[in-house]
Amino acid sequence: MRGTPKTISLRRRLICDLMHASMGVPFVSLSRSLNIRTVLEARAGATAPSGWAAMFVKAFALVARDEPILRTVYAKWPWPTLYELPKSVALVAIARVDDGEECVIPQRIAAPEIMALAAIDAEIRRAKTAPPEDIPMFRKIMRATRLPLPLRRLSWAIGLNFGRQRGNWFGSFAVSSVAAYGGGELHPITPGPFVVSYGTIEADQTIHVVVRWDHRVTDAAPIARVLTRLEQVLNTEIAAELRAAGSKPIRAVGT
Repeated sequence: MRGTPKTISLRRRLICDLMHASMGVPFVSLSRSLNIRTVLEARAGATAPSGWAAMFVKAFALVARDEPILRTVYAKWPWPTLYELPKSVALVAIARVDDGEECVIPQRIAAPEIMALAAIDAEIRRAKTAPPEDIPMFRKIMRATRLPLPLRRLSWAIGLNFGRQRGNWFGSFAVSSVAAYGGGELHPITPGPFVVSYGTIEADQTIHVVVRWDHRVTDAAPIARVLTRLEQVLNTEIAAELRAAGSKPIRAVGT
């Protein structure tokens, strides 16, 4: 069968490079349904509720503030070591159409634990709608993606294998979801060390969450505790911030 060869675009080349960088990571995963009734009620009453991606970014960063292992990356150079970052850095996978092509671009959010939830949400929404050249993280990655293959491999190796650069380029955790497109249990592949994904809200007011992590960094028991703490943070700190942001006005009902 004779087909039609197509050139790999820069956007697909980025994904190819990402998959190549992720090949050697020994990922394991843990999934659980979280009860989010309290945060659902708070969000329903908010005038301008933040999106779920923003809420999970801040909730995970708040948990990581008290759990240093969630701010730890595996680095190979100058020798294999675990490198603890002083703050969380999130990478949010943004699905969008650019120049007529569906693609995924990363949005970097540094220290989300000290940012307002609305500010995190604004950064994510901006990455969905702004021209790609106006998004610093995307410009930075595209510069590397335009390099010839040997130089691309070198730049990725530097970004991945030095602890400090790993935090700058790939963050301490990533958030990715297909909930906006109908849900499903997503197990994304990245260079790590932690990836959080979530599904759609169920009728019983739960949401299914998957955490994938680099097994070289930690084990399953700490992640099980993290999921418990994540549920607590969503229903306390995140719910409280949603309430504080302002409630919808109550309409008077005429009689």
